[in-house]
Amino acid sequence: MGPRHPKSHGPGAHAVARRTALGLIIGAPLLSACSGVQNPFEQSVAPAGPPQQPAVAGNGQVKVGLILPLSASGNAGVAAQSMKNAAEMALAEFQNPNIQLLIKDDAGSPQGAQQGAQQACDEGAEILLGPLFAGSVPATAQVARTRNISVIAFSTDSSVAGRGVYLLSFLPESDASRIVDYSAGVGKRSFAALLPDNAYGTVVEGAFKTAVSRRGGRIVAFEKYSGDRTMAARNVAQALGGADALLLADDGEAVVATADALTTAGANLRNIQLLGTGLWDNPRVYNSASLQGGLYAAPDPAGFRAFAGRYRTRFGGDPVRTATLAYDAVALVAALARTQGNQRFAPDVLTNASGFAGIDGLFRFRSDGTNERGLAVMRVGSGGGQAVAGAPKSFSAT
Repeated sequence: MGPRHPKSHGPGAHAVARRTALGLIIGAPLLSACSGVQNPFEQSVAPAGPPQQPAVAGNGQVKVGLILPLSASGNAGVAAQSMKNAAEMALAEFQNPNIQLLIKDDAGSPQGAQQGAQQACDEGAEILLGPLFAGSVPATAQVARTRNISVIAFSTDSSVAGRGVYLLSFLPESDASRIVDYSAGVGKRSFAALLPDNAYGTVVEGAFKTAVSRRGGRIVAFEKYSGDRTMAARNVAQALGGADALLLADDGEAVVATADALTTAGANLRNIQLLGTGLWDNPRVYNSASLQGGLYAAPDPAGFRAFAGRYRTRFGGDPVRTATLAYDAVALVAALARTQGNQRFAPDVLTNASGFAGIDGLFRFRSDGTNERGLAVMRVGSGGGQAVAGAPKSFSAT
């Protein structure tokens, strides 16, 4: 899909708030895209230069803090600039937003995040968006809690959520739950998994085991690996005869290596349904003969393509994948400011069970600060991912 100018759909058409039976919806075509991604910037980063001066975008009455590592080194700083652009784009595409963004540079450090949060609150911010790094979220939250305001952060680390901190990010829990639920719905009953022995693998493990149990399935083999996969792959390969589906949750290069290790150990991967997470949205996966036909959960790709086209038209370059998070956060607070009165950012408003619709489809915040996303199920093909089950149009009431 080529670039499209935002005005091609009429003023503000991408982000006009409206009430429906679904609840409060924030607009934009249900965008999505290249992955159910881990946040690739979850790390401490040294500042690349002097902190950027605070900036303001918009002239509405409702003040909103936006905290990003704009002067951080390397990819983190690049991502932060792209997210800032997306936030400003959301303001431009929302019809007459009544918000003003107070943009603060945290330089990629907890100290910078605390200072930025303090400045934004002192200037009247009613809610804080960001920061990006897990390590900076508690420092931001500490300031926000003293003012009794909420934080919508972009970290993928669920351990920093809760007590007024909500994560608007791509959480691996949603991917694992969705792919197991879909598999059980098409008759898979016996599951195996081979996961990395790291923080991502641990989160996926918990969601996988919970989902299999909830759907009345059984786990016939489960292994984790760090470094050499040989022994773990051998153990799983020996048990695959009793399994209907095998979950491999790792990024593109690593998951191909895992599939190769299984094949070397004697597994016939064509006889089992391979399952993955949004990290599979990667050219290495699509080019792997072993992974053809595998299924993974991710946002419907149409959304991000449309968003990226509008972004390119406006800024002359491609957005980072996480840019949609900043867009959706700003569109959400603009919609809530318009429709929810003085309770606009109260916890019971933010955790509306009907959820919201944004660039990457449906999402809703849980009371523990994590989120749930409405994800599509994609099939690996040589030309990329093809949807086999669309993203849900609404959440169940649970």
